[in-house]
Amino acid sequence: MKNKIISLPTIIGKGYKKFWNFKGRYCVVKGSRASKKSKTAALWHIVQMIKYPESNTLVIRKTERTLKDSCYSDLLWAIHRLGIEPYWKATTHPLELVYTPTGQKILFRGLDDGYKITSISVPKGVLNFVWIDEAYEITKEEDFDKLDEGIRGQLPPGYFKRITLTLNPWNEKHWIKSRFFDALDDLDIMSLTTDYRCNEWLDESDLALFERMKANNPRRYHVAGLGNWGVVEGLVYENFVEEHFNYKEIIKDRDDIKAVFGLDFGYTNDPTALFCGLIDQKEEIIYVFDELYKTGLTNKMIFDEINILGYIKEKIIADSAEPKSIQELRDHGLYRVKGARKGKDSINNGIQFIQNYKIIIHPRCVNFITEINNYSWDTDKFGSKLNRPIDDFNHLMDAMRYGLESYTVGPIFSFD
Repeated sequence: MKNKIISLPTIIGKGYKKFWNFKGRYCVVKGSRASKKSKTAALWHIVQMIKYPESNTLVIRKTERTLKDSCYSDLLWAIHRLGIEPYWKATTHPLELVYTPTGQKILFRGLDDGYKITSISVPKGVLNFVWIDEAYEITKEEDFDKLDEGIRGQLPPGYFKRITLTLNPWNEKHWIKSRFFDALDDLDIMSLTTDYRCNEWLDESDLALFERMKANNPRRYHVAGLGNWGVVEGLVYENFVEEHFNYKEIIKDRDDIKAVFGLDFGYTNDPTALFCGLIDQKEEIIYVFDELYKTGLTNKMIFDEINILGYIKEKIIADSAEPKSIQELRDHGLYRVKGARKGKDSINNGIQFIQNYKIIIHPRCVNFITEINNYSWDTDKFGSKLNRPIDDFNHLMDAMRYGLESYTVGPIFSFD
């Protein structure tokens, strides 16, 4: 293999010197949107794999199905940016990256399969690097502890263990804050906050987006712009739990439990969100068993995603503000999609209905969990509560209202 000279400062950019040089066990980076934290983490792990030829890396997200379109893609991007594609083999079955000169591996796992985490091993060398992306999704500290305890054993001279966590800091009550950002005297922890201003590769339109956010939505700018911890008070929904369940077992022998699906359209900045749930009116329980949450989806792509999930035959209530999109979905084969009935007070009416129910959320629904933990009542400039929710963390919250509208307003009521 011929030597390849790479200028890391040119490739990596600025703002992450401490991150790059830290060799303690816990490296935790919270940052704003576009702060290049995930891209930098991807570059760091590829470089360390080459630098330490007996090292291997484990990449983690809460659910395994989210890895391919996030961390796996970021690592492929990093390999391309470094110009070393010929030395890496990428596979999707299994999801894996192999550094071919040495046989080192980057493995991908979700915390939703505990056995795969506890039984993980590598055929060559040591497993000493772990990257947990979107670490905010890990709501239970004990899940992290189990993973942390599994990274053990002796290392070759000069090697080190490092667990890197990258996250958006939506809620200051998250266990990550108290454990890593408030532990100021622990030399084995490096906590770092970054924001979009250290990303020199943003263009003028990208920067303008943050300037508009700063002017129009200062509370969101504080978190999504500057990377500060979010302060969440006055949640819209408080009676919810995260819990494993099998929805097929729940509906077995229960004709009175109905499936409900709601769709909120998005594209560039806002995600398209599909809510998949069950409603048990007798016990007043809403079960959330699946979701779709992606940006950049055309209507054809939305159909394809719903088809892959297996829900194209279901009745789906979509945002009626986009009748053209609804018609296109029908043309593609989503024949039972229809527009939601909207009108004065429809948001609050839907919220009041849902507040009467306990919401049980399957752990795979990571975006629903993030939204419901941050969906709160808006305030005026004096901090007084307003009778409306914030216009944020509401894509799946809106989709849930759409899916439940026939139960909310009754079969013969219409806002039209």
